[in-house]
Amino acid sequence: MQERLDDIERQYEELTRELSSPGVASDPARLRELGKQHAELSQIVTLRRARQHALSQAEEARLMAKEEREPEMAEYFRSEGATAERRADQLTREMQALLAPKDPNDEKNVVLEIRAGTGGREAALFAADLLEMYERYAERHGWRTELLSSSPSELGGFKEVVVDVRGKGAYSRLKHESGVHRVQRIPVTESGGRLHTSTATVAVLPEAEEADVDIHPKDLEIDVFRSSGPGGQSVNTTDSAVRITHKPTGLKVEVQEERSQRQNREKAMRYLRSRLLKLAQEQQQREEAAARKAQVGTGERSEKIRTYNFPQNRVTDHRLDLSVHNLPAVMAGDLDKFVDALLEQERQEKLAARAGTR
Repeated sequence: MQERLDDIERQYEELTRELSSPGVASDPARLRELGKQHAELSQIVTLRRARQHALSQAEEARLMAKEEREPEMAEYFRSEGATAERRADQLTREMQALLAPKDPNDEKNVVLEIRAGTGGREAALFAADLLEMYERYAERHGWRTELLSSSPSELGGFKEVVVDVRGKGAYSRLKHESGVHRVQRIPVTESGGRLHTSTATVAVLPEAEEADVDIHPKDLEIDVFRSSGPGGQSVNTTDSAVRITHKPTGLKVEVQEERSQRQNREKAMRYLRSRLLKLAQEQQQREEAAARKAQVGTGERSEKIRTYNFPQNRVTDHRLDLSVHNLPAVMAGDLDKFVDALLEQERQEKLAARAGTR
């Protein structure tokens, strides 16, 4: 990391000199481009210099504590040194976060799919619980959620539900939620009080803009039909529901949440674009992984990532080997302990991968 930071410092100084030259000042486009680069490097350089200052303070405090004959003053200097070291460690983590390769999707909105897995009606109820958990998590971060598509079950759960999550950094904080979520509890439908295990699958798709995915109208098959509720009964008298099939890939999306066919079609196209973008990204990841013989991230959704154990009031994330003994808070959207740890794990893996390719 030291070598890379030296390179960044040199680039920063060169950009500083270039920005002050008359030629750049008279070229607005060039000025904007260099100004953006300078601002990005400035964050890292500022953190590096602050870290160097904190390390210097820590070393100075250690020396003074060693030389101090008065016990109380020596303890004071040791405490000051420890504080400076903690500050340096924090600044190191912040630098590592900025140095880690950026995920181009991190600032995108999200299309969140939740599907009931094994467990029948209990799995559908768990899917509804997960939907509420993510809606509350979105509220905590000031994001807006919008229902795109749903297939309700008879008892109030969902066989499948798809929501749009819109807000700054939504994908960056939700992307690690993809996978199989397992619940262990006594279902409301269980008269014998036996513990059941059910699952639901979550997929997090970065919402695609029209420019991100090239869709030809001739590749689409669009059907309209009447909306239906639990059990298949019709809930609308007009053909407002929309099904779009992307013929080259076979992907199908259905949206029936709005009464307007036009609105359902717009939502369906947003959903389809996001699924096509995800498909293309997964294909690229597979190709890159095969080329360097190491998986970077396959987007696999078959792996069990988290277990929600109601009798033991415990939520365990198996990727982190981290358990939280406050299940009601987690189900109320308190996910940041898991999310922050997963983001830190991602940053460390990216930094290690980058170091391995140098």
